Order: sequence, then structure tokens, then C-alpha cells
Amino acid sequence: MNRNTKETHYRSIIKALSYRLMGTSCTFLVAWLITSQLDDAAGIGLADLALKVAGYYLHERMWLNIHFGRTKTPEYEI
Repeated sequence: MNRNTKETHYRSIIKALSYRLMGTSCTFLVAWLITSQLDDAAGIGLADLALKVAGYYLHERMWLNIHFGRTKTPEYEI
């Protein structure tokens, strides 16, 4: 990502949701296989989704402020 391209909050939210939907599906399936209870598995899946979407979003936004590993683009080129 160059200096002039910024990631919007909306994009970060959509990325977090799409990533977590995949992960939550796996969590739901494992919980269902272990508990054999659809209601318990759904509750575990929803809790997992809510906590991890918030965590991913905060992590993503924090990393946007960290300059480690980025290259600086020149102000002009000839």
C-alpha cells in the first residue's frame, strides 16, 4: 500500500466480517460435533464471531499506524 492509499474503516469492517464468517463456520461445526447441540453450537459460533470481528478490526486499524516493513514512496520521480 503506498502512502497515498488509505484503507477505509468500511473496507476494514468488510474484510473482518468475511474472514470471520469462514472462521465462525469452522467453530460452529466443531462445537456442534463436540456438543451435538445445535443451540449450544450456534451460541458458541455467535460469541466467537462478535469477539473476533472486534479483535481483528482493532488489530487491522492498529497496524495501519505502524510503519514497520513499509517502504517510503518518493515525493516525486523523474
